[in-house]
Amino acid sequence: MLKNFTRIPLFSTGDVGGLTYILTNNIVNYLIVIATLSGVLAWPDELVFGRVIPGMSIGLLLSGLYYAYMACKLAKKEGRTDVTALPSGVSTPAMFVILYGVIMPLNFALEDPYLTWSAAIAACFIGGLVEFCGGFIGPWMKKRIPRAALLGTVAGIGFIWMATQGVFDVFSDPVVGLPILLVAMVGVFGGYLFPKKIPPLVVAVVGGIVYAFAIGRTQLDFSGIGFYFPNPKDSVQALINGFAVVAPYLTIIIPIEIYNFVETMDNVEAANAAGDNYSIREAQFVDGICTMISAIFGGVVPNTVWLGHAGLKKAGAGIGFSWLGGILLGLAGVLGLFTFFSALVPPAICAITYLWCSVIMVSQAFKACDAKHYAGIAVAMIPPVADFLFTQITGAVGIADIWTETLPSGLVGYQADVSQYLMDHGVMWNGVPAVKSGAIIIGIILGTMVVFIIDRRLDKVGVTALAGAALALFGFVHSAALGFYPTSPFVLGYLIVAGLCFLLHTGRGKWFDAPEDFDYV
Repeated sequence: MLKNFTRIPLFSTGDVGGLTYILTNNIVNYLIVIATLSGVLAWPDELVFGRVIPGMSIGLLLSGLYYAYMACKLAKKEGRTDVTALPSGVSTPAMFVILYGVIMPLNFALEDPYLTWSAAIAACFIGGLVEFCGGFIGPWMKKRIPRAALLGTVAGIGFIWMATQGVFDVFSDPVVGLPILLVAMVGVFGGYLFPKKIPPLVVAVVGGIVYAFAIGRTQLDFSGIGFYFPNPKDSVQALINGFAVVAPYLTIIIPIEIYNFVETMDNVEAANAAGDNYSIREAQFVDGICTMISAIFGGVVPNTVWLGHAGLKKAGAGIGFSWLGGILLGLAGVLGLFTFFSALVPPAICAITYLWCSVIMVSQAFKACDAKHYAGIAVAMIPPVADFLFTQITGAVGIADIWTETLPSGLVGYQADVSQYLMDHGVMWNGVPAVKSGAIIIGIILGTMVVFIIDRRLDKVGVTALAGAALALFGFVHSAALGFYPTSPFVLGYLIVAGLCFLLHTGRGKWFDAPEDFDYV
């Protein structure tokens, strides 16, 4: 067995594809973070390139090395040389939720990038802790929350935030965006390959960079290259200060991190199905620990195990792509290479990843669930739309901090006269603030209810409604801040629903029933 173990190559030809996969997708994620923080929110370079990016890179360095180590352990245990390491990187869904659901509203409210950053690293640290705890409670939750509810909510986030932004960015510069989009789509959606099995997505990324540079859309910028190893003392103090600021956003952070550790669980299970029997619990612990370390050094986005293990294994990848990818990403962050990438890579490159990832998220939600549960996915996708509408409308009218008020229920929205003015002018606003607060959890609640209704388990619908009432009582849903809201109409509404469900459930087979062959489509 040990003899077999010693023959495992540190790097093989199959690792080339894995390395391309890890580097390309993570670099694009980095560029999205940079574009949002530097371009949209106007954070100073010292903060973005000196703290956020190095902190994220340290987390990826550690996870890449550890997953290579896990593969070596598995190879030694089973006496095999064909073990493929788990692919890991920045969690794309969590990245978008953190950027748009936490950092962006905080930035506009606080008007202080450094204070916002302190809240963001606190959110990242809390997320890592939630991921770590997922190693204990993840299997229990997975058994009780329907997959359609979990995947449907995240699919809604992907569709409304990522897909729309991707398409809009492509058409903002069609001379660059449309050709890059076409080349990428023929690969990711059509399955085409160039000679020697080169994926069109790689050609779109590399060729798109060359094309944009050749026609003058991008440039070479070496000004940011240097040594940026963050001082953890500064980050730890900012982390402590950030906990109080980020507390109202726990209703966003906790559910997306729950999704994150469930995603890790699903992807490790997929690796097990492909023949590499990794410990789900160990992988969740690693994700959580690496995320918390990343936050301590200034990172704002959590780590996760990625999809794609089966494809990498089929391509002959081993452990080389994991450890080498981690080292290269770590060096890129610490040496300031992402300033160079940011100036060189056109927005259309990020756009095709927006679109690709969002379409995959929506498609997988339906593919991974029973056809009869599609209604649950569709309903779970709706609440994230409220989050999008709230952000766009409040940003457009520019009065979010002037005429808002907090109601006894904990709900924050415009005062009655302003809300009425919006609705009188055709703005879809009625109920939007109520669904915006805790949108992810609300999506899970509604999707779970629909699935249990389809499965003829009204008793479980009632239990879900009771859970909704408890969450509303303490401000996890329908409130802008955690608290105690015994007079909340949302609590009463959920309790009434629970009572109705339990009543109707007692009448099944007697005075309340449905035909077995019923199909809602």
